[in-house]
Amino acid sequence: MPIPIDHTKPVRTTAKLHAFNQLQQWIIDGTLQPDEKLNDIELAQALGVSRTPIRESLQLLESQGFVSMQPGRATQVTPVEPEDIYNLLPPLAALQALAAELATPNMDEEILNMLEEKNKEFATALQAKEFTKALKIDEEFHQLIVDRANNPYIFSMVEMLQAHVRRLYYYEKINLREQSIEQHQELIQLFKDKEVSKLTEVMRANWIYTIEEF
Repeated sequence: MPIPIDHTKPVRTTAKLHAFNQLQQWIIDGTLQPDEKLNDIELAQALGVSRTPIRESLQLLESQGFVSMQPGRATQVTPVEPEDIYNLLPPLAALQALAAELATPNMDEEILNMLEEKNKEFATALQAKEFTKALKIDEEFHQLIVDRANNPYIFSMVEMLQAHVRRLYYYEKINLREQSIEQHQELIQLFKDKEVSKLTEVMRANWIYTIEEF
């Protein structure tokens, strides 16, 4: 089980959170391959933590569908199922639309300007065909909206679903298209106009079109 040794070790975080974030990222980007067996001793040594936070992280990853733990048998990374996109995107689209609705009263000039800037960065990355970078910026754009919804349950559910979608993007090489730039700009204008009904419609469309592309 090859494990990178040059990964970033963030400060001011618990050992469990650090382990969880790093393991999830390795599963998403393919450092830890589908069906790969995981050894908690090796992982603990690689991350510089004890086995306890590794075990706790693996249990959390299992609850989210990233690993499979069988008592008395190996813990393995779950396989990538391309058809999961049909299960992931509809609820994610609905949650993002609800987040947009709840965020509307909380939008101020500062956040709107940040959304404008993110969309410019997103457009630049897409036009340069830097699709991994574009995906990251797209997530940051939508996260600004989710944060403004001020709902911890939406936040946690979106975070988990988004991680699975990100994994599919890595494995299936699904590329965002330039139509998203226009949709983002339309969302920003709808926030300004506080047209909630149209806003939620556009937000859903911005997520669902990936199914059509797929």
